Amino acid sequence: MTIGRLGVVMFLLFVIESTLVPWLIPTSLVGRLYPHFTFVFVLYTALYGTRHKALMLGLLFGLMQDVVFYGNLLGLHSFAMGLIGYVTGLLLEKKKSTMMSALFTIAVCCMVYEIIIFAVYRVFWFTRESLGYAMVDHMLLSTFLQLGFALAVYVPARRWVQSAIPVRQPEKEEE
Repeated sequence: MTIGRLGVVMFLLFVIESTLVPWLIPTSLVGRLYPHFTFVFVLYTALYGTRHKALMLGLLFGLMQDVVFYGNLLGLHSFAMGLIGYVTGLLLEKKKSTMMSALFTIAVCCMVYEIIIFAVYRVFWFTRESLGYAMVDHMLLSTFLQLGFALAVYVPARRWVQSAIPVRQPEKEEE
């Protein structure tokens, strides 16, 4: 699978998370549960691909989320997705990621993503709720949703990203 096909899969996920998933969410969780399936694929790109591709995919799909859903601050989700994708790829560039370490990384990154969005909204007074309330009300729910999705698509996502983005191996020095 090439990077173009990976982009098409992510675009289909974006369409699914914006059209189909809201119908599947129970009425008691509407407004509290936010799916970010494309962000999970950005993190898979950072873990099993390159940090530069994760940055570009994060900026592109974050901007799409900003334009389609969140009109308060244009570029906030783009910034957060791109930054977290790049930093994750930078920190875990040389390490092999097992399934458990990948799921742990995705859970931590989803929480960081939610906290960044909350912090910026709090600074600009778009929300007045406390961090503790936001954590219990919607951040943990959304993180568990992303974690369940990441677990469900782990094997195909890893194969797609690894076949789409070949990672360069460092060359050995000759003596």
